[in-house]
Amino acid sequence: MPSVHFSVLKEEVFEFLSPAAENGLLIDGTLGEGGHAELFLERLNTVRIVGIDADSSILEVARQRLKAYKERLRFFNTWFNIFYTQYPLGDERPDAMLFDLGISSYHYKRAGRGFTFEKDEPLDMRLNNTLEISASDIVNEYPEKELADLIFEYGGERYSRKIARSIVQAREKERIHSTGRLKDIIWRAVPREYQYGRIHPATRTFQAIRIVVNGELARLTITLQNALRVLKPGGRMGVISFHSLEDRIVKDFFREKNKSCTCPPEWPICQCGGKRVVTILTKKPICPGDAEVKENPPSRSAKFRVIEKLIDEEAVQ
Repeated sequence: MPSVHFSVLKEEVFEFLSPAAENGLLIDGTLGEGGHAELFLERLNTVRIVGIDADSSILEVARQRLKAYKERLRFFNTWFNIFYTQYPLGDERPDAMLFDLGISSYHYKRAGRGFTFEKDEPLDMRLNNTLEISASDIVNEYPEKELADLIFEYGGERYSRKIARSIVQAREKERIHSTGRLKDIIWRAVPREYQYGRIHPATRTFQAIRIVVNGELARLTITLQNALRVLKPGGRMGVISFHSLEDRIVKDFFREKNKSCTCPPEWPICQCGGKRVVTILTKKPICPGDAEVKENPPSRSAKFRVIEKLIDEEAVQ
């Protein structure tokens, strides 16, 4: 099956995260179709890669794409937060790790699980079908206020209350099963001038529901801490985010680990004797250039941040 996804900021990712050591290990926490991994494997003859993805179907796409390099690859079909909590590699620590938090084009074009309103598909949005709650459950069962709040908080949708009210009224007549029907409900719920704005009025609502279904922000928060713990001193971590809430979590985490003192601000003298755990290599996030955005418009919201680990945090205590 040919790839349908453009890997974002490939050259920048390669520049910052290429392991310097012979037989260096890179963990790709969101392997997707394997675009970033392929670049490392093509250019670095000894690099080893561990690829993680929660979606078994897209992991199989990557496995086929990268089969020429199978001797240097290991695959894990799991969520990255579970991987780094359980850490199945034992004492083996990575030289670099990547998290590309974007949803692959595969999920929009081929998954058939309702990630996009451009097709009429079942309302699901689960990256892994073992999750208990689907998009259909949220749309059809969440109370109106809770539904409005999540659309506003995770989607930044200013008409969240109107949309939630319309969804509740529609589902009282008939359960909402498809993306097409949800899209139509949202379209009718918003003012006419909003219907013909820069983006489709359903965009933010679909994004918010997907984030909640897959627990994306909660998984990211715990993963960053556990991933940094297993990273080698001198190793690098890079994160590509596409959503302001994701980027804020990453930025705040990196800044906190970059501090040399963790004493309360009201203390006049440092008493913690702390040392910085990381150094931030990207003072401002790296964003795609005009050429990349022209080739791949969804990349326009990408932000790439990188840190280098200085010491194990245990050594700070």
